[in-house]
Amino acid sequence: MHGSMPRRLALALFAVGVLTHGVALAEGDVSVALNAYRVTMSQGKEAFMPAEQARPGEVIEYRATYKNTGKQAVKDLMATLPVPQGLEYLPKSAQPAKLLASVDGKNYEAVPLVRKVKGPDGKLVVLEVPLSEYRYLRWPMGTLAASAESQVRARMRVTPLEPMASNSTHK
Repeated sequence: MHGSMPRRLALALFAVGVLTHGVALAEGDVSVALNAYRVTMSQGKEAFMPAEQARPGEVIEYRATYKNTGKQAVKDLMATLPVPQGLEYLPKSAQPAKLLASVDGKNYEAVPLVRKVKGPDGKLVVLEVPLSEYRYLRWPMGTLAASAESQVRARMRVTPLEPMASNSTHK
């Protein structure tokens, strides 16, 4: 029963401000507008509807538009999109495709993420990190010219809710 309940989407925190659905915030000369859309199929084509709630299995596309409202270029701009608990990044859905990811918000590497683990024989083996462990996506946006804007986007699937723990300690 829990798997079919709607889940409120946790909207992302970006490097330049805290955002809520459809609201633009600014810090310095860069403003960011974040929107979340549920991706559905309609007459054989993708359709996008604003997403404030979603059910397990549904796909959400986050779009963040960065706009330079200043009179000078902004250099070394980085767009960072957290992947909230309950969502899993869908591979190859990011635009631009040049993407970094992190499991801790501190260390970013090119996608797909990999880690070294000790095998049963004691040798180090390189394994891909499961997408369910990705917690942040980041795009190096370079320089954003005065009055220019740029958008990043990524899709995520809503994961099934964890079953509620039984309350076996109470008698």
